[in-house]
Amino acid sequence: MTTRRKFLQLSALTSALGVLLPSSAKASTKSNSPIVVSTWEHGLPANAAAWNVLSSGGLAIDAVEAGVRIPEADPDVRTVGYGGYPDSEGNVTLDACIMDENMNCGSVAYLQGIKHPISVARRVMDKTPHVMLVGEGAKAFALQQGFIEENLLTAEAKADWKNWLKTRKVQQINIENHDTIGMLALDKKGNLSGACTTSGAAYKLPGRVGDSPIIGSGLYVDNEVGAATATGMGELMMKTVGCHLVVELMRQGASPEEACKGAVERIALKLGDYKVFQVGFLALNKQGEYGAHCIQPGFNYAVHDGNGAQLIDGKSLLKGA
Repeated sequence: MTTRRKFLQLSALTSALGVLLPSSAKASTKSNSPIVVSTWEHGLPANAAAWNVLSSGGLAIDAVEAGVRIPEADPDVRTVGYGGYPDSEGNVTLDACIMDENMNCGSVAYLQGIKHPISVARRVMDKTPHVMLVGEGAKAFALQQGFIEENLLTAEAKADWKNWLKTRKVQQINIENHDTIGMLALDKKGNLSGACTTSGAAYKLPGRVGDSPIIGSGLYVDNEVGAATATGMGELMMKTVGCHLVVELMRQGASPEEACKGAVERIALKLGDYKVFQVGFLALNKQGEYGAHCIQPGFNYAVHDGNGAQLIDGKSLLKGA
């Protein structure tokens, strides 16, 4: 009787919280159909590089690293890697993390002078007992590993920064000033991996680090369930550990889109100023199903699978004018 009463109490509590209990009928199954998804339009060329790995039978972890290196090296992508907007002192500082199917992960934050922070994060994962290296320590490690120091501030980004210095207007992270590429992949073996990389908020305070290199906030992978990544106002994801929340909601039975919506609604419920920011979550589950949700209209995500490439508009909590 006591056991039954406790079960009924638990069922009532989870129902009251709007949470679904796990169902054995929804157990994860391996997929032999690879797929890669990533945030924003610059995810299209990134996905193409990742698909080259996946379609030839490569590992998801190799695919996501290869994929996000594309925008990292593209000076026209002003929120990731080379060509990214600098901080308020004119320094380009980069954050990135990567995570594989075995919960191995690596991360770098406040890294300067290295074009591919995602590959440095991969080395942290593969070559050290640590998860995260930051600042000068991350740079020293990168140089030790053979990475080349480069000037990442392009002439265009420098000109924009000098114009900003005239007003020093605070740049809100919204649909006009988003950041990050987050990428999730499922390979032919049915294994998931993810990567996230960014130059962060334009003209941020020196030393600021957002959610992108934080496992659980900007990226999370659980190979039994699914994976999630995020973009937008990093502080909001950090306050709610958003990507971990998305994966846990999928564990409890939610679809990827439902889980992303649940995380956005949690932000809206807990944080009163959410309407002035943009946050977008993107998720991929073990079955190869994907979905996204955001605060404001304007967030899109790229998909590449056996049917080719496409760009999809994410559903939003707020509606456009």
